[in-house]
Amino acid sequence: MIEIATSSTTTTLVIAGDLDLAERDQFPEIAARVVGLRRQLLVIDMCRVTFMDSTGAAFLISLADSGRKRGGATVLRGADERDLFVLEVCGALDLFRVDSDHRCEPTTPSGGGQQIPLPQRPRPA
Repeated sequence: MIEIATSSTTTTLVIAGDLDLAERDQFPEIAARVVGLRRQLLVIDMCRVTFMDSTGAAFLISLADSGRKRGGATVLRGADERDLFVLEVCGALDLFRVDSDHRCEPTTPSGGGQQIPLPQRPRPA
């Protein structure tokens, strides 16, 4: 699942679940919406990404490249070492600013009960 949120200067993509070949059908529509918003900063929140393959990486790369061509920047927030490795192998890690200070927030069950922390993946130093 991918959600889009905007402010006057920023578009934020919140990605949950797998970012892979099985999800590729939604990528063109999401990319068109993000590009159409024309914000200078794109923040990609990957705290809840469970798996990313080269198809998912290509999607993120295309978003970052579109933003860069307009003079914007793309920030990866909550990306783990595995995700960063995939982007590095693709030769595209330099297209992104990596927010290594971000700490993913725990989730709250819909019943409003006790907070259950998400499994924390190791973060790059």
